[in-house]
Amino acid sequence: MTATKKLRVTLVRGLMGKKPDHRGTVRGLGLKWRSHSVEVADTPQTRGMINKIGYMLKVTESKG
Repeated sequence: MTATKKLRVTLVRGLMGKKPDHRGTVRGLGLKWRSHSVEVADTPQTRGMINKIGYMLKVTESKG
């Protein structure tokens, strides 16, 4: 059984004045407010979401 890689994604910029599709992408990643962090699976779909709003995020590899 292979363990999937995880990424820790943190929202470092607020959502005020951002495009509606960027706000939706933030919600799709599970982020709710500034400085909120979540762990997501490292898949091509999540990588695409991260690339779309990369200017608002800090991404690191999760331990474990």
